[in-house]
Amino acid sequence: MAMDDTSVLSGSLPDERATLALGAAFAAAAQPGLTVHLLGDLGAGKTTFTRGLLAALGNAGKVKSPTYTLVESYPLPAFTVHHFDLYRFADPEEWNDAGFSEYFGADSLCLVEWPAQAAGLLPAADLTLELAVAGSGRTYHFQAQTQTGQSCLNRLSTPSAAHC
Repeated sequence: MAMDDTSVLSGSLPDERATLALGAAFAAAAQPGLTVHLLGDLGAGKTTFTRGLLAALGNAGKVKSPTYTLVESYPLPAFTVHHFDLYRFADPEEWNDAGFSEYFGADSLCLVEWPAQAAGLLPAADLTLELAVAGSGRTYHFQAQTQTGQSCLNRLSTPSAAHC
């Protein structure tokens, strides 16, 4: 797929509140069937972004990192969000052993932290979001990987969605 300059959206996040707001803005642009790979070091804000997304989609419960459970699922009114953390995978085959490919479909949004841990077996990303520590804040960098991801990025970059 040929992508142009609009396939990237980047910015800075001065604090945790801004990271939560980015997640909320993304919720307005997200759709079921979307796969998002979340990139960044430990503590970069991947779970904070997910908290903001889930709160904006109507989740009133706690959102915890799936570091030990590997996946946390949130059935919401619009669709189900599956949040994966593959950090502890020692071998990509663990992906198949866990049966996680069944979670991906037209009726769910899948967020995957540490996607390289299931290299070659994980469904391709529609979008990647890279978060990085920058001074006392963070930076973010969305990259569309598919037309579906590009459509989502276009919705996110509209003035009504990009209020973070």
